[in-house]
Amino acid sequence: MVRTKIEMKKIESEDSRQVTFSKRRAGLFKKASELSILCGAEIAIVVFSPAGKAFSFGHPNVDSVVDSFLAGKPYKGANGNQHAVKKYSKVLDQLTTESKKSDAARKLRKTSLQNRQIPWWEGPIENLGFNELQLLLSSYNRLQQNVGIRSKEEMYNNYLRSMLNGNHNV
Repeated sequence: MVRTKIEMKKIESEDSRQVTFSKRRAGLFKKASELSILCGAEIAIVVFSPAGKAFSFGHPNVDSVVDSFLAGKPYKGANGNQHAVKKYSKVLDQLTTESKKSDAARKLRKTSLQNRQIPWWEGPIENLGFNELQLLLSSYNRLQQNVGIRSKEEMYNNYLRSMLNGNHNV
């Protein structure tokens, strides 16, 4: 698809404005993260939503960057943060992977509901994110408990029927 240039003016629809804010904020924070990782820069961003809610991003964190700025302390360089940057990058990659899995699972659920194909829990387990895996595990445990309870009830009912029918050898 060809991208069209968006006219820079306030979006009139409140819902559209909120959606755009959320998407642009996520993109801005991602770019700030990339800048801090690639250049070893300390960075802090504070953004207020149209509703007045504050959102912040900072590397290594907002407080330390703001405190350094207000105190007029010079930048200490990336050498002290090398390990933290690598660790942060690894966690960010894991988060991105989990997010993609969750998106794929959500898409699979939506598609299967629309097409009335297989339910999401019968699809490939590799497509499930952490939350879906937890839900699947708890559902499986509940099913196992219910099957155990129901089988004991059936065994007891069969025993009672056989006693009532005079069959005492059971």
